[in-house]
Amino acid sequence: MIITSDKPDKQMIRFDWALKRLLRNKADYVVLEGLLSVLLREKIKIVSIHESESNQEQPDDKFNRVDMVVEDSRANLLIIELQINNQLNYFLRMLYGVSKAITEHIKLGDSYDKIRKVYHINIVYFKLGEGNDYVYHGGTEFRGIHSGELLQLTGKQKEYFQYNKEKVMDLFPEYFLLCVEQFDVVAKNSLDQWMYYLKNDVIPEHFDAPGLPEARNLLLLDSLTKKEKMEYEHHIIQMRHELTELESAHFSGHYEGRAEGRAEGEAIGLEKGEAIGLEKGEAIGRIAEKENVVVNSHREGFSIETISTITGLTSEQIIEILKRHGLNVY
Repeated sequence: MIITSDKPDKQMIRFDWALKRLLRNKADYVVLEGLLSVLLREKIKIVSIHESESNQEQPDDKFNRVDMVVEDSRANLLIIELQINNQLNYFLRMLYGVSKAITEHIKLGDSYDKIRKVYHINIVYFKLGEGNDYVYHGGTEFRGIHSGELLQLTGKQKEYFQYNKEKVMDLFPEYFLLCVEQFDVVAKNSLDQWMYYLKNDVIPEHFDAPGLPEARNLLLLDSLTKKEKMEYEHHIIQMRHELTELESAHFSGHYEGRAEGRAEGEAIGLEKGEAIGLEKGEAIGRIAEKENVVVNSHREGFSIETISTITGLTSEQIIEILKRHGLNVY
């Protein structure tokens, strides 16, 4: 990141803690409105923020996750979820969160046109899937399997749905994935500036993306009260402690897995070795037995043709065996 100011960047509060503690006040909606406006590329006005039921603090999920449900001025629902620790089933969790939000905000007996448009914004601090980008967007659209054309709303449908829905995708949930740890570029636009803050916990003086100038003043670490600083420091320590525990558990599991795999491999190798040795021994035994038959038969006066019939060996093999035992061939 190229900084144009000579002033050192001031340390900001981590965004996860800010979401939990500071950005839920109506007077401070401007910060979150800035991020949402940049991401959705349209002006977002927050009407209310609802505490997500799944955001209740649990002993095993207290510091590494935050989520909230935002309602905007067009009655859209925006789920904002921040996750620090890796979760293999995170995609399914996204699906569940959207489905739950839709069903919770429609009353029994309401018509389908009361279903809210849902945006699911995911801020993750781990590698989510295989990909090199740091921001992903997904939605639902329908294309003809033969023509490839995009299915569109009719004129009547556009009039029927609220807030001028223009595309089929406007009716279905949309997902945004902000993969913070994969961001490693110079901030060239407003979204990059937000990604820089999410990753580095600083907002350079020249950053002017919507919401960031307000965040620079509101979320300054030095602006916290003594009590808030203690709580924030405890949050950071606890978060690092949990991450260390997870890393240790992962390392232990990996180490134990390798040890078990090595032991199992040695056991299998020994078993295979014994089997191979036994097979080779049996083969050597069969060869020795045939050699004895060849030698004894020769001494009894049997012809090479007859010995070949008895043993299944060729004439050349029989002659070689006889010569090896120092016997004359006739």
